[in-house]
Amino acid sequence: MITIQRIREERSYIAKRLKVRGYSDDELSILDRVVQLDDKRKNNQTSLDELLRQVNQLSRQIGSWYKKGKTVEAEEAKTQVARIKEESKKFDEAQREVLTQIEELLLSIPNVPHPTVPAGSTAEDNQVVKTSGHMPTLHEGALPHWELGKEFGILDFEMGTKLTGPGFPVFRGPGAQLQRALVAFFLDEGAKAGYEEFIPPLMVNEASARATGQLPDKEGQMYHVQTDNLYLIPTAEVPLTNILRDVVLDLDQLPVKMTGYTPCFRREAGSYGADVKGLNRVHQFDKVEIVQVTESTRSYDALEEMVEYVGTLLDKLELPYRVLRLCGGDLGFTSALTYDFEVFSGAQKKWLEVSSVSNFETFQSNRLKLRYKDADGKKQLAHTLNGSALALARIMAALLENNQGATGVKVPDVLVPYTKFELIKHKS
Repeated sequence: MITIQRIREERSYIAKRLKVRGYSDDELSILDRVVQLDDKRKNNQTSLDELLRQVNQLSRQIGSWYKKGKTVEAEEAKTQVARIKEESKKFDEAQREVLTQIEELLLSIPNVPHPTVPAGSTAEDNQVVKTSGHMPTLHEGALPHWELGKEFGILDFEMGTKLTGPGFPVFRGPGAQLQRALVAFFLDEGAKAGYEEFIPPLMVNEASARATGQLPDKEGQMYHVQTDNLYLIPTAEVPLTNILRDVVLDLDQLPVKMTGYTPCFRREAGSYGADVKGLNRVHQFDKVEIVQVTESTRSYDALEEMVEYVGTLLDKLELPYRVLRLCGGDLGFTSALTYDFEVFSGAQKKWLEVSSVSNFETFQSNRLKLRYKDADGKKQLAHTLNGSALALARIMAALLENNQGATGVKVPDVLVPYTKFELIKHKS
């Protein structure tokens, strides 16, 4: 959430950068509305403070008059105090209403795009900043992963539909073992890179979802347990980042580096067609997340470090990938700058997104009230970052497709110590 102070100080710059997201001049009037309401809040507070001053002054006089036997004056003053308190209630109610209006407006304003974020309205406008790896050369008759999974007996979409519904695949046998191997590999690599591992809850309360920006922006995408007012997490980012909600860190505690494996749940309403077939888009998938919390001056160094780290994971898995800098129209609501990683899926002949690495600057920390003490002991809003390292569904799709051969599906060398086998063979 953008601070009111920043809107006041950087109104022109913020407006210019929000236009990169596609905001019109009419839509940008929301910035002026926030300032107007904040002026109203300040005026209300001045009036409230003045009424409180009068009450305190009269209260002291009442005691003095009673001591001096001036009962009439004291009673008149008590009547006046009662009248002022009633007037204060009206100002107090108006103040609460103004604060609610300000919060609603601030919650509806997305993060300010970093200067390097290009203008654009769709994924076609994203910038490719890096490519790596060798494109797979597959044998004639190579199969997409959903057919491979069925032929090898390692991936069952029909069983998932029976148990739950479409978008909830079942992994079995070597497929389940490969999935587990990927999770262990990603967590072990995270530990080597200095990330502390957590096993967080898979459901969060409304305050946690709001603090990291899932509410109100992504409310329709989350599964909601209405009886308990809890939300199934769309990513481990939500519980991991909220660990530091309402926390003030010392400078020597930064950067905070966290990682965690969780299943993730997303409704993905309206998903259909060939582009979302198989593991390309599912409602439940496994993911290992990395989160960093840094001081404000170091967050973009941390972002580059995280991007490089995710690239090393894909290199070790021998998957061809490209890195894209997202344009304004494709940028997430909470992000100031995002790099997407896409791997090439050989049998489908298409790129699949497997990671987003983002810097939120102070957008989340303002909601979280997550701060740190700088070198002068002054409290500053921290910067938060997160990235998928990695999302397993599409990684699994690419691994199966790119490594298929006449004898089966080859397991990447780096995963063999985890799987204890080098080849997934036909179930026959």
